[in-house]
Amino acid sequence: MTDTPASRLAALGITLPTAAAPAANYVPGVIIDGLLHISGQIPFDEAGALIKGRLGDTVDVAGGQVAARRCAVGLIAQMQAALGELGRVRRIVKLGVFVASHPDFTDQPEVGNGASDLMVAVFGEAGRHARSAVGVAVLPRGVAVEIDAIVAIQD
Repeated sequence: MTDTPASRLAALGITLPTAAAPAANYVPGVIIDGLLHISGQIPFDEAGALIKGRLGDTVDVAGGQVAARRCAVGLIAQMQAALGELGRVRRIVKLGVFVASHPDFTDQPEVGNGASDLMVAVFGEAGRHARSAVGVAVLPRGVAVEIDAIVAIQD
């Protein structure tokens, strides 16, 4: 079997969901100047339920990492939908990780690793990226994490 992002997903036991439709007046992704900008993805568990809560309050770091990983699965589904083929991904350029956090919670980078680790597992060296990980008071629908991305693509 060829070592591709699709084969790596299969080896990880990940089946991509249908890319989520926008919840308001925006598009899921915009391609411009060789970059795919992907709107923030929120975490759905494998049954399709939202992963809600606040880190340092109702969700621990491990739970936050699971939520971040599920956001990353949503990002990859958006890449597939926008590009038609994950092999067109040249590089994951940047992830913006937003973590619903109790005021005393400071482990946002560790939460973001749930997404970052998956990007490297799926895309190899091309999955290594710049990243921001910030705490916020609240996120849409009460979710624990939201992540957006910038991806360099091949024509």
